[in-house]
Amino acid sequence: MSVQETHTGTPQSHAELGDETFMSAAELRKYMTDVQMARASNDLDSMDRAGKARKDLVKTLSEPIDLSRERLQAITQSLLQKLRTAAQRGETELMAMRFPVDLCSDRGRAINNSEPSWPETLTGRPRQAYELWRDHLKDAGYRLKATIVEWPGGLPGDVGLFLVWGETKQ
Repeated sequence: MSVQETHTGTPQSHAELGDETFMSAAELRKYMTDVQMARASNDLDSMDRAGKARKDLVKTLSEPIDLSRERLQAITQSLLQKLRTAAQRGETELMAMRFPVDLCSDRGRAINNSEPSWPETLTGRPRQAYELWRDHLKDAGYRLKATIVEWPGGLPGDVGLFLVWGETKQ
């Protein structure tokens, strides 16, 4: 038969707990604050990178491209393939272009309000996309629709230009 010994006495002291991997409440709060600050710093870094990428995109799309015959043919072939693929999926519209509202002279106000003069607000490559539709696709029965597709912070962010070939609603 074995005998178990029981120790009566004081429990482990707080000093012994402090030597282990436990944090005090103050240390845990400091750790949480440090983690939150690191996340905020990462978020700010991400926002800075996103802001820079957006500025670069606006700069690129502000400059019209040279629409040589070969370039126009390549754009047309690529677009035709995308239209066929969308039609095979049963879709009746295709987002042909997405761009920041900075490329609209009124920052997207006319598009957001569905004003008939919205194409006049387009600049750079979005204006070229509109002109390509007007000169080559409109007579083939395609419609062009512009809408705000992103609302960061409740403000217009990005515009989508959609080619539409489905039935018109009367």
